[in-house]
Amino acid sequence: MTNDSDRTVAASVDWDAQAATFDAEPDHGLGAPEVRTAWAERLRAWLPARPADVLDLGCGTGSLALLAAEQGHRVTGVDSSPAMVERARAKLAGRDAAFLLGDAAAPPVGEQLFDTVLVRHVLWTLPDPARVLRHWRGLLRPGGRFVLVEGVWGAVAPVGIPAERLTALLAPLAADVRVERLSAAAVLWGKEVDDERYAVVATV
Repeated sequence: MTNDSDRTVAASVDWDAQAATFDAEPDHGLGAPEVRTAWAERLRAWLPARPADVLDLGCGTGSLALLAAEQGHRVTGVDSSPAMVERARAKLAGRDAAFLLGDAAAPPVGEQLFDTVLVRHVLWTLPDPARVLRHWRGLLRPGGRFVLVEGVWGAVAPVGIPAERLTALLAPLAADVRVERLSAAAVLWGKEVDDERYAVVATV
């Protein structure tokens, strides 16, 4: 579904330039109360019930990280854009959160391990998703989980990663893999959508 040229286009986006307006999208900035509430409820269901260490990869301006922190989790965010990281740090100032500049595929977290790897709309842009998932698996504690929000976008030249492919990639890495379809949940996106959007929660 996604080829090298698609990933090249995604990688060529100037995310520093996008940072100033990134939160204008309803599902990025979560500015509308109903959108924010909908994402908070999903995260509460997907993340551990107890306070946990969450690694938010490709964290952008930190909107999901903020929701996780508000739910009592300790958050480490990683993004390759200095402008995005700066905005995330400002958004979560005073909270139990740290933001690092780095590659989501190989986050600069040293030997630190986490209870959850949280990724939204990032995996499909990375070369060799199977290798990346194996690396992320090594960042999880025993009993930890992946929370991966992905999809397939566009009718003419679709890009993304279908749920069936992602679950197949996770099968050797996780004991339990669950798919939650999100396309019909218009409140999450601030609009009706007709493409494939989903979350995979996989426990290792």
